[in-house]
Order: sequence, then C-alpha cells, then structure tokens
Amino acid sequence: MKKTSIGGQALIEGLMMIGPDNSAIAIRKPDGEILVEKKLLPKKFMLQKIPIIRGAIGLFRQMVLGVKALLYSAEFVEIEGDENEEPSKIDKFLDRVFGDKLKDIAIYFSVIISLVFSVGLFILLPNFLADFMHFDEETQLGRIYLNLFEGLIRVALFFTYLALVSQLKDMKRVWEYHGAEHKTIHCYENGEALTVENIKKYSTKHPRCGTSFFFTVMIISILVFAFAGWYHPVINALVRIALIPFVAGIALEIIKFTGRSEIKFFQLLNVPGMAFQFFTTREPDDSQIEVAIAAFKGVQVEDKTADNW
Repeated sequence: MKKTSIGGQALIEGLMMIGPDNSAIAIRKPDGEILVEKKLLPKKFMLQKIPIIRGAIGLFRQMVLGVKALLYSAEFVEIEGDENEEPSKIDKFLDRVFGDKLKDIAIYFSVIISLVFSVGLFILLPNFLADFMHFDEETQLGRIYLNLFEGLIRVALFFTYLALVSQLKDMKRVWEYHGAEHKTIHCYENGEALTVENIKKYSTKHPRCGTSFFFTVMIISILVFAFAGWYHPVINALVRIALIPFVAGIALEIIKFTGRSEIKFFQLLNVPGMAFQFFTTREPDDSQIEVAIAAFKGVQVEDKTADNW
C-alpha cells in the first residue's frame, strides 16, 4: 500500500490539501459550485532536509499555510453573506495604516497568538499546576517525578480541550471535512480511483494526522522535560519554551518512522494518537467528499513517487 505525504486541513466549508509542489484550497460555494485555488509552495532550503530541524520549520510553515487558508475561506463566506456591509472604523484605520500588507500582518499575528496560547495552555500552565505537588526538586529523581506529573497534566488538558471543542456546534462540519480528508487519502493510498463511493468505505482516522502529531508532541515533551528540569521556576519555564522546536522535530520524525513502518509494534504506537481523532473527525456527507476530491486532485503531480511519505 502506498503511503503519501499529502495532507491537509479542514476549513470553513472546504479543505486545503498540501502536496509535493503546491497547495490547493477547495471551497463549496452557497450555489453548490466547488471553487479550487492552487498556489505553488516555496522551494525547500537545506535546513528543511535535516532531521528534527525540518519538523520545527515544517510546523511553523503548516501554521502559516493553515491560517492563510482559514482566512481565505472565512473571507469568501463573508463576501457571500455580508457583501453590502460597511467596514468598521477599526477596519478602515488598519487598512489606511497597513494597506496591502494588512492581510500578511494579520496572518503572522494569528500564528503568534496561536503559539502563545498553545505554550501558555499546554506548557506553562501544567508546569505551574505541578509545582503545587511539592516534589523534592533538589534531587534529580524529584525533578523527574515533578516533570512526569506535569506531563500527565499536559495530556489531561489536551484531552479536555479536544473534548470541549468537539462539542461546539459550529465545529461539527469542520470535523466532517476533516473526516473527508482522511478518507480520501486512505482511498488514494489503497490505489483506488477517487470516487465518492470508493472513499466512503474508508476510515475517518489516519495515522499521519495533525491530531496524532500533537499527541506525540505531548508524550515526547514528558520525556524531554523530565530530564531538562531546573529548580528555579522561571528558568524551568524558559527551558520548556526553548525546547518546543526540538520536541516538535522529534515528534515529526517518530510520526514519519511509524507511518512508514510495517512492523506491528511500531504501528501500535499510532493507536493512542488515532484514538484522539475520535474528537476531531466525523463521517462526512457525499458533498463534502466531493470537495475533498477536488482539493486532493489539485495537488497531485505526474511523478507518482514525488509524494511518497
């Protein structure tokens, strides 16, 4: 069975797929038409080919592409629904100050806010809560126990966050598009034609999903932070922030290795991450699968080996 590096992200009434050469965004318009926009990806430089480092760079690139795609889909919906609405005074002021650069500034600002939120919720908050356990931080064993307990809090927060977000009514269709993405990729990897009927029979869970990646980040952070703890709480927090790119890089290498491996033991390592996809995927309808097909076909290339995982 083929294993592809093609992946994507669910959007507002649409999907983004990222292939070896370009990205493609497919949006279902209110009139039923599927709009597809393709964009070439920047050429990879040397650092993006170095293990671990490529994971940290890839994470940031994925976040930027994801925010751009979300803004595009949201902008399209606003144009359809609020075409005659007058821009607010704040919108006019920002447009006057930043001009054509406003959208790029908004994208990178959104990425920074997302990173700050993620670091605060999943890195600093668990560290703060774990301090209440009063482990003996003057010994290496005590610091290991403290950081292991902190890791358990981190996983519990991640679980709680996904469980709460999955209950939001507005997220239901996003999760359905996420399921359509996975089912389409499964169909392609199994060598079948990308038709609605073929795709419907596959699972909405996929081992190379972003949800599995972030769960792996949680687990790797437990191990890394357990041996990188410092007695001073401020230094401890700064060390964790500095290690985030390293942890993300390791997590990507693990996902790549287990995703390629045919050995049952390594495949079992994907099971917990895929279980978390219970919160982030839903069964799509036929129209959503059609959007996923359009997005996927938008990133396919003639060289059948170019998208190998």
